[in-house]
Formats: sequence, C-alpha cells, structure tokens
Amino acid sequence: MTSLDKPTEGTTVEDTTADDARAVTEAALFEAFGGVRGMVETVLPGLIFVTIFTINKNLHWSAIAALAVSLVLVVVRLAMRDTVKHAFSGVFGVAFGVVFAMMTGNAKDFYLPGMLYTLGLALAYIVTTLAGVPLIGLMLGPVFKENLSWRTRNPGRKKAYAKASWAWGLVLLAKCAILFPLYWWADTTQLGWVLVTLKIPPFLLAVWLTWVFLAKAPPPIDVFAEMEAEEKAEEERKAEEERKAALARERGDAPAGGRHRRQA
Repeated sequence: MTSLDKPTEGTTVEDTTADDARAVTEAALFEAFGGVRGMVETVLPGLIFVTIFTINKNLHWSAIAALAVSLVLVVVRLAMRDTVKHAFSGVFGVAFGVVFAMMTGNAKDFYLPGMLYTLGLALAYIVTTLAGVPLIGLMLGPVFKENLSWRTRNPGRKKAYAKASWAWGLVLLAKCAILFPLYWWADTTQLGWVLVTLKIPPFLLAVWLTWVFLAKAPPPIDVFAEMEAEEKAEEERKAEEERKAALARERGDAPAGGRHRRQA
C-alpha cells in the first residue's frame, strides 16, 4: 500500500470504504437520473410552453416552441456524442403532449400525458416493490454492475432498494395528488406554472432519499467481475492441464491403457 492508498490519520479503513461506497452511489445516481443537465432537459420544454402561452395564449406557437426546444436538446447531445436517453424521453413526452393538445384543442391537455406517466410510474414503483422486485433495483442494478444479484445474494441492498422505491412511489403520488385536481379546477397557465415548479423539488427529494438508503446498504456484488474471475480461473485450469499433459508426453508417461495396447 502506498502513502496515497493509506487512510489519513484519524480515518479508519471502514470509514474509507464507506466514503468510497457513497462516492460510487452518488456517481451511479448521477448517471441514472441525468444530473443537472438531465433536469434542465426535463424542465425546459414545459417552461417554454407555459411562458409563451402565458404571454399570447396561443396553443400552436407554445406547442411548436416546446417541441423545437426538445429537438434542439437532442441535436446538441448528438453533436457532443453524449447519451441521448434523457433528451429523447423529453422529446417523446413533449410530442405526446403536443399531439394530445392539438387533438382536443385544450391547452391543458399538453400536460396530461406527462401527468398520466407520473401516475403510472408511481404505481410501478409501489407494485414492483410489493412483488419483491423494486423498480429502483431493476434500474440501478446494471449501473452498479450487480444486475439482479441483490434479489437473492444481497438482502441488505434489496431492502434498501425497496425503501427507495417506496420513497419514489409516495413522492410521485403526492405530486399527482396536487396536479390532477388542478387539471380540473385551474386554468392552463396556473396548472403549467405549478407543474414547472414541481418538476425539480420532488425529484431531488426522491433522489436524496435513494442516496441515503443506498449509502447505508451493503456494497453491490460486481457480477461482471465475478464472471471475469471465473473465466480467468477456467483459462488457468485449462492451461495447467495442457502443461501437465505436455510434461507427461515429454517424459513418456502414457496412460496405462496406452501401455497395455502397446504390449498387446
């Protein structure tokens, strides 16, 4: 162990391991949920829509502007050769909202597909947790390189994933409890601004709770590293067998059956 590898004075190995686990958890959550840029891509199209609609009450211009911004975000991602999953999800969400609002002629319907998606996602978190396969675990397992090993081999992480999925489900249900009444009672501008306001805080709360639960959970089992180790061990075993066989041939140590055949 070099001086750089040693814990600093007053810091135990357990503390260093815990810090590493928290850092890995933070990095995985940042990757899975898109970080600051992903949040901007989520909020910006809706913000553009409600801003323009507040100014001129024109559904068509508001919808076109929101869709154009979503497409620009995708183009920027592609130009930077970055992952486009968050930007693409924004495009699809805005496109559904635009189509729905244009079909009904009601500007409030621009928000309805996204609200229904939020409700469906909340129920998915809760139902999958009750079924023993919490959705957060399914989402983050590949990010942590543990896949589904947490289900049977790491009960502490399964419990943490269940808590995190409950947190996401309840936070999103609370958000829906605010938005759906407003969809019926408020006008388009009021609903739009409330929806934009509620985009980030519930998301950050759910991400923070997920980090808290996972930071205290046992470390993930790296199944990819295990597979690589097994493959390496198998290759070494075969190499050892070939080495022994070559030595046996050099010494003339043929199998007993072979000697009998030669004597016959």
